Amino acid sequence: VQLVESGGGVVQVGGSLRLSCAASGFHIDDYVMAWFRQAPGKEREGVSCMNTYDDAPYCAHSVRGRFITSLDSAKNTVYLQMNRLKPEDTAVYYCVRGHLGAAVWSEFDTWGQGTQVTVSS
Repeated sequence: VQLVESGGGVVQVGGSLRLSCAASGFHIDDYVMAWFRQAPGKEREGVSCMNTYDDAPYCAHSVRGRFITSLDSAKNTVYLQMNRLKPEDTAVYYCVRGHLGAAVWSEFDTWGQGTQVTVSS
């Protein structure tokens, strides 16, 4: 079982970035897939919103309307499209897997290695 993130990097304020998470050893349709992030000195935060009005516990209000998570079942890949990026979005972003009902970060049992996103002003 493995999750491999890619697509991180440095982007200017207001820019966009798309992260990818390639899953292996299982199929993403059988689990709850999400994205979390962690910035230095801050707690882990769920940033995985399926749409603008998503009120899932791992869809932070600060990213609602800017970040969208999508899944490609055929490629067994999860994406995080990040738009209108802000300096406070700078963090390490993790792709995670959980069983049905997973909500907070401790309930997701498999994590990728993380990819750094830096938003420069």
